[in-house]
Amino acid sequence: MSDTNEKIPLNRDKRMAWWREARFGMFIHFGLFSIPAGEWKGREIGSYSEWIMNKAEIPVAEYALLADGFDPRSFDADAIVCLAREAGMRYIVLTAKHHEGFALFRSRVSAFNSVDASPCARDLVGELAAACARVGIRFGLYYSHSQDWHHPGGAGNFWDPSQQGDYDAYLDTVAVPQVRELLGNYGPVSVLWYDTPRFMTAERAGRFQAVHAMQPELIVNNRLVSFDTRAAVTPGDTETPENFIPANGCPGRDWESCMTFNDNWGYRKSDLNWKSTETLLRNLVDIASKGGNFLLNVGLRGDGSVPEENAASLRSIGDWLGRHGDSVYGTQAGPFTRRMEWGRATQRLNPDGSVTLYLHVWQRPETGVISLPGLRLEPLSGRMLSTGIPVTAVLSEAGVDVVLPAKNGGELIDVAVLELPGIPEIEPDRPQLDELGRIVLSPLDAELSGPDDAKPVVTGVDGNATISNLTRSGEWRVIYNFEVPEGGLWLVSAELAIGAYQRLSVSLLGPHGTTVTTAFNASGEGMDDFSIKELGVMRLHPGLQALEFRSEMTDLRPLLARRFILTPIRERPAS
Repeated sequence: MSDTNEKIPLNRDKRMAWWREARFGMFIHFGLFSIPAGEWKGREIGSYSEWIMNKAEIPVAEYALLADGFDPRSFDADAIVCLAREAGMRYIVLTAKHHEGFALFRSRVSAFNSVDASPCARDLVGELAAACARVGIRFGLYYSHSQDWHHPGGAGNFWDPSQQGDYDAYLDTVAVPQVRELLGNYGPVSVLWYDTPRFMTAERAGRFQAVHAMQPELIVNNRLVSFDTRAAVTPGDTETPENFIPANGCPGRDWESCMTFNDNWGYRKSDLNWKSTETLLRNLVDIASKGGNFLLNVGLRGDGSVPEENAASLRSIGDWLGRHGDSVYGTQAGPFTRRMEWGRATQRLNPDGSVTLYLHVWQRPETGVISLPGLRLEPLSGRMLSTGIPVTAVLSEAGVDVVLPAKNGGELIDVAVLELPGIPEIEPDRPQLDELGRIVLSPLDAELSGPDDAKPVVTGVDGNATISNLTRSGEWRVIYNFEVPEGGLWLVSAELAIGAYQRLSVSLLGPHGTTVTTAFNASGEGMDDFSIKELGVMRLHPGLQALEFRSEMTDLRPLLARRFILTPIRERPAS
């Protein structure tokens, strides 16, 4: 009999097939950190609640006493899986061990686990794995492989000398063996979700990768190896934008946006800033429209129960998916290069070469007509997904206009379906001149780039959209592609909120490239104070142009950006 480590991994596309179909999963954060729930000795501790040991600098021996009170009587694996299924989720990822070092499974290499160190004496990983298997939901595990504040040698604990030790010895005696236990003791594991890969070189990562062969169908995220800001992509099967949705998705890569229900991953009793069902549903649709998955986190209370607010929202999302799931599951990114003000689009490529286009409408125009600019294929038919009511779609000068029937009912998002005879080839929809002859570029038009752990993000929607997360100066880029109707001098301005002195540059990319740099002091009223800043004058040639906006600073300097405005400068004729 061959050793389990000699199993041959499946072809990547075969491994990813179910994941690409799933689109929606549940993240579960649970551990000792769920007991203090953000408070220590009567004091609220800032940052994420699951980081309480680190942020309060709690000694290892003192924090370990929480295990004496770890008795999650309300942790019901079957009920959790049932809730995920009701929500329309297709997979679950549980924190088998977070940075605190406490494992939710029996481990032979460390007694600091829920079976041996707590009164509950329960293997919660095993319970959830069995519950997932019973109903056919894919089972995944989060494991903090590098950062471990309890075991000597683990990364991250700088405050307690008792935790100091040899990092490689920690990997070889705790982390790698525990991953082997997780992959060997609980049946099929579909996803392994690593986090915070401090000090993880390619050689060290190889020790874990050798163990991955125990599960040939395993999907591994991109957080096993330390981030290389010079690399175009990171190793792993999936990109993992955290608490944001990339403006353009992650073209050419499988990706998954993980997001909290409120402002914490672990349960914090004072955090009632729950996202609305409508916001969560828009996030799901927005992510699907860019070809990604949505991993929505639930932070369990100390007793193992799901907060009621989370459960109610999840059931509402599942109710909507029950009527509109065809527009999400197994779909591909929509064909449009710009985000539409009325909503988002996904598409399904059919075996006969036709395409089903799904239009998710959450901001319905008063006229009831939505435009699909650049679409030159006349639809074969159209209907509303949930009711079957016919939809009229006609070719227009700009593309296709879709006439929606009268709104009926209280759907948070309406979905119209168009059947197309083939794959739509969309003509680029470039920003047009406004009534003042200017080119106005929205954050929704931007291509955003930066290191994996600090990429720019677009927050807000439509007219209130803002580019944020521009604090890592010198590492982010904002690029706009647009068409100039006539050559000449153009003034480039931007609506900005500046938190500290900045040197900002705008570069025209291509054969006629040039760069202008301008310095600005902080905004007078802080980060809520947006004003138009003139970035410089550039000579633009007619036709397609690409403009890059970036910071010339090298440290952390807060900055927010909204509209970019190009205004033509009328040159005086030579005398």
